[in-house]
Amino acid sequence: LAGAAVAVPWLVMARALGKGGSRPASERVTVGVIGTGVRGMANMQGTMRSRLSQVTAVCDCRTRRRKAAVAKVNQFYAEQTDRGTYRGCGEYHDFRELLGREEIDAVLVCPPDHWHGVIATRALRAGKDLYCEKPFGLTITECKAIRDAVRRYGRVFQTGTQQRSDARFRLACRLARGGYLGKIRTIEVAVPPGGSIPRQPPAPVPPGFDYDMWTGPAPLHPFDSRRCEWLAMYWIYDYCVGFIANWGVHHLDIAQWGCPEVGTEPFELEGTGVLPTEGMCDTIMTWRCQLRYAGDLRLSYTNSRGPFGWQKSQGVTEECARVLDAVTPELYHQQGCRFIGEEGWVHVSRRSIAAEPKSLLSVNIPPDRAPLEESRDHYENFLQSVLTRRDPVAPVEAGFRASVLGNVADIALRLGRKVRWDPTAEQFVGDAEANRMQSRAMRAPWTL
Repeated sequence: LAGAAVAVPWLVMARALGKGGSRPASERVTVGVIGTGVRGMANMQGTMRSRLSQVTAVCDCRTRRRKAAVAKVNQFYAEQTDRGTYRGCGEYHDFRELLGREEIDAVLVCPPDHWHGVIATRALRAGKDLYCEKPFGLTITECKAIRDAVRRYGRVFQTGTQQRSDARFRLACRLARGGYLGKIRTIEVAVPPGGSIPRQPPAPVPPGFDYDMWTGPAPLHPFDSRRCEWLAMYWIYDYCVGFIANWGVHHLDIAQWGCPEVGTEPFELEGTGVLPTEGMCDTIMTWRCQLRYAGDLRLSYTNSRGPFGWQKSQGVTEECARVLDAVTPELYHQQGCRFIGEEGWVHVSRRSIAAEPKSLLSVNIPPDRAPLEESRDHYENFLQSVLTRRDPVAPVEAGFRASVLGNVADIALRLGRKVRWDPTAEQFVGDAEANRMQSRAMRAPWTL
């Protein structure tokens, strides 16, 4: 194992945390954090806000990020002590050492996508409850491995699909499930498109960055200044399926929350997607596809409409700019999830909720009609579930199904033809080539 710089951890005792009425240390969930990038830091700080938890260790293969996270944790708890000091956050370079800490109850799994499968399955075998960033992994096989390990080892698992803890998304799904829209005929889902940036020349690995560890189970490429950073790492297929699956999980999950058949029933999928032919990226940039279910249920899944300022701010290739400029409102959906029924529709996104008729948004839904778990804070919901040993609002099966939907779409568009997916058998029907694409080789010595 790689060496670790470790601070001996200690719990802030209840008498020291007299400010705010925190629970005794013996009644709090001790938490380790793996991956301290943008999502990792957000998840860590969201977890620290809860009086049910205490973050006791962080891990990252980038020294600067790791030490910044340690400082943030120590400062947070120092401000809650009478002495005003705290130095109890353990610091690890190698996630396996953090997982070896028996006193850690739960782990936030927040590394890049290509690490999710390996780290999550090892954490589950180590007896940890998990809050895991989405999607589950690069492949359907990795998604299955995580789902199976959660149940095999009896662990609590919260998927990082935090829209399930937003009242607007819950309302939209209760309207759909409760029959207020009439029979659901069509669901429209749209998420941001991908992109590509110009190839970068090889560069020296910065001091304090273990690039080999960052690469992990992915193929090892010459280092350059962009490939490990936002947004490029989401657009490189060795590290991420692309926004069709990475971002797609969020609104595909809402589609299945409001209409369970989306994730549990067989469907056929066909469509078109545009892959880059220049630059360093190789995930689908823009796409349009349709999922057809038995009866007359249809799910139309596209990238969202523009403007695409934050993609273009990355210095995309000329080809990518042209592809993004070709996105028109007539062919692509508004970002979010729209349920369209025989008697009305509701559209929900992170910014707003709208419906027709508008009166749907003020309807008083009885508690026993289309009940969905009410969570106001995704992290608090996870921690409460750890303490009560019940499934959280975004349980492993839901995260699994949403992750698979994005992967199926990617595989179909890469093959350039219609595929049929059987969610019971978890196989493409009569399609050996598509089934082979459920897995990818991992770089030694890493395995699930």
